[in-house]
Amino acid sequence: MIKKLYNKKSKDILIENLEAETFNRITCSFYNYIKINSPFDFRNKLYSLFHTLNIFGRIYVADEGINAQISVPSHNWANFLKTISEISELYNVQIKKAISEGISFYKLVVKVKKEIVAYRIPKNKYNMKIIGKHLSTEQFNSAINKEQTTIIDMRNIYESEVGKFKNAEIPQVEKSKDLLPEVRRMLKGREHHQVLLYCTGGIRCEKASSFLINEGIENVKQLKGGIIQYAHDIKKNGVKSKFIGKNFVFDARLGERVSDDIISNCHICNKSSDIHRDCKNDACHILFIQCQECERDLNGCCSDKCKEIASLPIETQKDLRKNRNSPDKRRYFKSPQL
Repeated sequence: MIKKLYNKKSKDILIENLEAETFNRITCSFYNYIKINSPFDFRNKLYSLFHTLNIFGRIYVADEGINAQISVPSHNWANFLKTISEISELYNVQIKKAISEGISFYKLVVKVKKEIVAYRIPKNKYNMKIIGKHLSTEQFNSAINKEQTTIIDMRNIYESEVGKFKNAEIPQVEKSKDLLPEVRRMLKGREHHQVLLYCTGGIRCEKASSFLINEGIENVKQLKGGIIQYAHDIKKNGVKSKFIGKNFVFDARLGERVSDDIISNCHICNKSSDIHRDCKNDACHILFIQCQECERDLNGCCSDKCKEIASLPIETQKDLRKNRNSPDKRRYFKSPQL
């Protein structure tokens, strides 16, 4: 049996250690679609190497590749790049630094999954050797303005709610497994269009573009490096952003500002806001948008009921969670569009 390496410290201790750090960290991400013969062995190898470098983050490994979002101590950055370069499965992989820094992760988690993007489509529905053409930031900005062009946001609705490209069409789904069928439905009758795909860092568009090509939609293109690379490029080159709002991220920061536009509203009072929060009630933890006034009034909770529960003694809260008959399994606040 393969021994699994994992963190054994409590969350409180890990956060305490993180807050005591006297050095900076660099948040970054990378992915690679490549055949991994033994995902469990590869997972343990990565965990051991990254743990030695005091790297935190969330990494998914599958037989189809790797998907990683991590936080690297700045003084270990050069060693991290050297380590990556010496792993054949990660050779020449594109590493994208975060648009904005902040506390992102407090521990290292490396999991073996069936897919690195959970679309849950049969393997005969896509071929990762046949994918949509990658467009640079400049090429993407130019392509947006062409006739018979359809721009599709390949993210979930709660991500698009706070930021998107102008004129992009938003699939009305909250789960990745529902995304490709919905996008295929949206493109019915427009198979001849130029289809432009974008997502956070590019990984979702890779598989999505292959799926769409397999479905007979031939002119599919994708934004290279996703919103993250786009934001870096427009800042570096002084180009006006055609992406408005924030880039949602799946870590403690929950978002990175790309433009000053606020395109969403508080889910409680409907005032202009694009601040995502996790409900402070441990029995809820629903993800929602909340303005500063409502955050103050509800103590970071999504409702008066959750505020009341969160104010109870910890042991009382634990007892309530144990005695729940039908727990609410929703992860996201009901988006206004749905």
